Amino acid sequence: MSLSFPVRVLATLLLAFVAAQICLALHTPLPWMIGPLLAVSLASIAGAPMASHVPLRNAGQWTIGTALGLYFTPHVVALVASVWWAIVLAIAWALLLGWGFGRWLYGLHAPRMPQVPERSMRATTYFAGAIGGASEMTLLAEAKGARTDLVAAAHSLRVLIVTVTIPFAMQWSGLHGLEISPPSAREVNPGGLALLAVATGAGGLAMRALGRTNPWFMGALLVAMGFTVAGLSLSAVPGWMSNAAQLLIAVSLGVRFSREFLHTAPRWLGSVTLGTLAMLVVCAGVAWLLAWATGLHPATMILGTSPGGIAEMSITAKVLQLGVPVVTAFQVCRLVAVLLLVGPMFRWIYR
Repeated sequence: MSLSFPVRVLATLLLAFVAAQICLALHTPLPWMIGPLLAVSLASIAGAPMASHVPLRNAGQWTIGTALGLYFTPHVVALVASVWWAIVLAIAWALLLGWGFGRWLYGLHAPRMPQVPERSMRATTYFAGAIGGASEMTLLAEAKGARTDLVAAAHSLRVLIVTVTIPFAMQWSGLHGLEISPPSAREVNPGGLALLAVATGAGGLAMRALGRTNPWFMGALLVAMGFTVAGLSLSAVPGWMSNAAQLLIAVSLGVRFSREFLHTAPRWLGSVTLGTLAMLVVCAGVAWLLAWATGLHPATMILGTSPGGIAEMSITAKVLQLGVPVVTAFQVCRLVAVLLLVGPMFRWIYR
């Protein structure tokens, strides 16, 4: 007899919480993110009935978006604006990197998949290589007749590898506590927190109504930024809420993996793993060049240019105190640009 969905969700959250406590005891980086992510992923691959509830994931993104928005003081906004050219270069680099990754995947796998039509294979490898969100790239790929299972698998695996690898690398290198500016509000004010929650929640609903990507993250981020830029310090986000949000986001990513996932073209997954590791190395080199040109710390630039997810990289910057506003600005601008440009680029390249 199969377990009901609420029981599966509760069991998954319990496993994630235990994993977070173990990581806390082991002093691993991002214990509330990495512990739940690895535990839920492994349990799901082993066949355990893991489950994630979409409203809980949305609540996690809402909380993290609000917390990140509190960093954007007028001074920080001016700093981010002063490096606009570096953000443009990072966007161009991300588009070039995604295209190159897709070409590499095509060269490796097109000869091994003669049953897949050429145009479908080109769309599959192109959108699998693009440095964007899994759901958005999968939808774009579907419209072009691509193998959506391969595209979704590539993006899920890429984000998992980046989310686990970079925090450990940062901790082992001793890079933390380099924040250029703390959040504007440092104390929790119940009344202010309630007002902040209502306002940012309205922002999330508005973004969802407009059909925007990551509406709960982006809507909350923009509204919280508006308050901070205006000099209104309502309240800080309690630490326990931020930790719970990390856990919920990690669970939503971990349940994507299953036994079937491992059977999704093993050679394809191996190529994605190898390519992702190579991209991490190359992106680190580009980050050092941008750090030299902008005067910002290399660790901040590594997070800003890494091929990971916006929420995951911003959380890493927040927990390790590595230039949250700059990392968030780089990742948000790249996300928007990729969503707007990868479709037209595909039509232009393969017209």
